[in-house]
Amino acid sequence: MSAEILIVDDNADIRLILDELISDVGYKTRIAANYNQALSEIDKKLPDVAIIDVKLDKGDNDGILLLDHIKRKNIDLPVIMISGHANIEMAVSSLKSGAFEFIQKPFDKERLINFVNRAVENFNLKNENKNLNNKLFHSFEIIGKSSNITSIKDQIEKLSKSESRVFINGPTGSGKELIARKIYKNSVRKNSPFVIINGALLDAKKYDLELFGEEKEDGSIFYGALEKASGGVLLIDEVTEIPLETQTKILRVVIDQKFKRLNSNHDIKVDVRIMCSSSKDMKAEIKNGNFREDLYHRLNVFNIKIEPLSKRIEDIPFLVDYFIENICNIYNYKKFVIKDNNYLLNYDWPGNVRELRNLIERIAILSPGEDNEKILNIIKESLSKSVEDDFSVTDTLTIPLKEARESFEKQYLVSQLKKFGGNISKTAKFIGMERSALHRKLRLLGVKDLN
Repeated sequence: MSAEILIVDDNADIRLILDELISDVGYKTRIAANYNQALSEIDKKLPDVAIIDVKLDKGDNDGILLLDHIKRKNIDLPVIMISGHANIEMAVSSLKSGAFEFIQKPFDKERLINFVNRAVENFNLKNENKNLNNKLFHSFEIIGKSSNITSIKDQIEKLSKSESRVFINGPTGSGKELIARKIYKNSVRKNSPFVIINGALLDAKKYDLELFGEEKEDGSIFYGALEKASGGVLLIDEVTEIPLETQTKILRVVIDQKFKRLNSNHDIKVDVRIMCSSSKDMKAEIKNGNFREDLYHRLNVFNIKIEPLSKRIEDIPFLVDYFIENICNIYNYKKFVIKDNNYLLNYDWPGNVRELRNLIERIAILSPGEDNEKILNIIKESLSKSVEDDFSVTDTLTIPLKEARESFEKQYLVSQLKKFGGNISKTAKFIGMERSALHRKLRLLGVKDLN
């Protein structure tokens, strides 16, 4: 299917030249002669690439407003800005707003076509990657037979029929985003945007900007996550990382269903279902003054808690089979079977389901086929040394329960002590033991001071 190029220019001669030039190299074209026509064409159907004149009929920078409008709908869509009144400031402004290229009139025809070709290639490549990632991600189901997973599936079914705000708790890599997506995918908002903002990944100075957007001095607009998610769902991942000042503003949005962009006095009404997730203990975060209690109660209308994989090891065999089937089908890898699950069942999975999925993908990429020894070696090399050192899976299968328990306790406590640099107090607090009790246990197991 040929790419479609939207041409926006108020000069009829320029429109004709661009139309013929672009059609001659095999692309489809759509034409708009002014701002309102362009807005209508964009809202009717997004093109694959847009060529937009900076100065149209509404003002000096209305082409930039169209650029912002397109980027709000699809940030990856390439937009080539053109102008007969170009200056460095205008070019820089366009590129900062997300333009793919800026070209001055009169333009070199060969150079323009080169820009268009590169824009189409860029857009197609991003779409291919996005489609593959979406196919991989959206093809995954919530797998398992544990009571925790069974309960979560039931909760998802009920929440998909409601508009309640949802708070999802669980360790990193456990599947919090997948749960949110499943609720969204089965809800009445499924055909509207699903926007994710990660509190842990944002620049400390940009929380308000990324959430609420900004009205710039030149009249252009940067749309924040709330507006991008309009009519759909906004997932705020690792919400505890957001500063208290911004938390206060989020609270007002939740209460009033409106907000103001930065540098603006105008209220923006918003219809967004907010979901939040965190890998932290929310009671502790509130007690320590890191998170507003009133905001938590507003967001935590319904709570879903997903346990770490180490606490639901009965799900591991189902997950292994599922990931092998899906990953091999999607990437056309040769299928394989893991005949010995002992290493997987005895590993503590600090990266949870994501770590298990990555392991299966790594095995698939290395294509061991039916070579069980090679598969086992990949697993051993990939997993933590704790599986192979003091607490050997093979050894524990051949010794009495008391010795196996002591072996595990010793390895576990040494591992935790190393993590906290040998600090007894921090280790005791983390594992939930009294400091004196931990000292006694270490002496009993023959563990020496690591300091």
